[in-house]
Amino acid sequence: MKKLMLLGILLLIAIITFGQNVNQKTVKVSSYTKKDGTVVNSYYKTAPNKTNQDNYSTKPNINPKTGNKGYKPKDYSPDAIDYKSGKTIYTGAKGGQYYYNSKGNKVYVPKS
Repeated sequence: MKKLMLLGILLLIAIITFGQNVNQKTVKVSSYTKKDGTVVNSYYKTAPNKTNQDNYSTKPNINPKTGNKGYKPKDYSPDAIDYKSGKTIYTGAKGGQYYYNSKGNKVYVPKS
């Protein structure tokens, strides 16, 4: 029984330690009306930064306020839009990623 309890405690610690990496800073988006007349109520979203990896809407993160699972691929992941699979991807000094095209020119990869 003690071993089972210890295992449960260790599992809980692991989940807390290695759980989702979500941006804890949020901003409130005020309610607004779309062009078609639809009213969008105010809501909170993660504060803008230079990556989407810590946003509630990014896989595999979960929005703690709504319980919704993230649906967008992480920046530079193979699932991201326009990711140039089959090319060797390099990372620059400032974090941007690029590959060389058939003409030898550097082409930057969009984040998503």
